Amino acid sequence: MKLLIPPPVQAIICAGLMWLIAKQFPQFGFSVALQEPVAILICIFGIAIDLISVGLFAQKKTTVSPFSPNKTANLVTSGLYQFTRNPMYLGMVFILTGLGVWLGNFAAFLMVPCFIGYITKLQIIPEEEILLEKFGEDFGEYMLRVRRWI
Repeated sequence: MKLLIPPPVQAIICAGLMWLIAKQFPQFGFSVALQEPVAILICIFGIAIDLISVGLFAQKKTTVSPFSPNKTANLVTSGLYQFTRNPMYLGMVFILTGLGVWLGNFAAFLMVPCFIGYITKLQIIPEEEILLEKFGEDFGEYMLRVRRWI
């Protein structure tokens, strides 16, 4: 794998950078009605996606480790995995988006596409290559049927 830092830690780093950006560039701030409750709901939605996704991996008795996709015992294609091939990473994107709403700063949102691009290039694409090699046509058909993100 090209990524040496686990994706959840990458998301935490992005969250810290979002906070720093919001503090450094207050001129990009915004405030809307129900901002905090909406931010919390978006974060809860992201956490729920992550927990459900991990639970599906546990049910299939396969690894969730981002460092060892070659140890994957079974493909998980049910539940949330019917709609996105990467619900765990998608959950992290929702959490970062919720944080951006909570911070109320347009500039902070710049880290969300940075996280998506970084994780896609250094984690998801290498994972897909390994899974395609390991599961062949089954994974190839899954890739054709289900989008990488949403």
